[in-house]
Amino acid sequence: MELIERLNWRFATKSMNGQKVPQDKIDRILEAARLAPTSSGLQPFEIIVITNQEVKERIKPAAWNQQQITACSHLLVFAAWDHYTEERINKMFDLTNDIRGFKNEGWENYRKQLLDLYPNRSAKENFHHTAKQAYISFGAAIIAAAFEEVDSTPMEGFSPEAVDEILNLKEKGLKSVVMLPLGYRDEDNDWLVNLAKVRKAKEDFITEIK
Repeated sequence: MELIERLNWRFATKSMNGQKVPQDKIDRILEAARLAPTSSGLQPFEIIVITNQEVKERIKPAAWNQQQITACSHLLVFAAWDHYTEERINKMFDLTNDIRGFKNEGWENYRKQLLDLYPNRSAKENFHHTAKQAYISFGAAIIAAAFEEVDSTPMEGFSPEAVDEILNLKEKGLKSVVMLPLGYRDEDNDWLVNLAKVRKAKEDFITEIK
């Protein structure tokens, strides 16, 4: 029930007060994002954590001048791989073998399947796939933030191209997908803070097939 209570507490914070979030809370939120599941365990994205105020100021105009960009404590940018490459796929498979301490024939056959498939697809198709994996981690971060009683604002309203340029993501083979400001609500100036949470009724949202 505690998690559900926190999810009812959270909302897409429209105004933040600039207060810093303790590092231990940030660390747990990021760890939840790191532990999120991804297709084939490839984790085809990275999270850029921005606390530098000057960088946040540069990003703000690219995000429709939303107040949370500069008033948040930490700005998370989820940036997905721009393409699947043999090097990237092999790196994750090799990491799995190193951590587990053995090679598995079935796992190596699966590696070959992905190497035969993913790099031969278009970069557009592959980025669509990697971006979806980033969203899984993004969701985990939102839930973890709520559990830590840290406010957040899921944010797609920005120019990815501009953010990519500011953060030099193209050089890393990454593209920004979604951003998550973390901080604390400014209750006196947030028009959404006291409004009831609105969600579909359970019977309109969930279909059970028995």
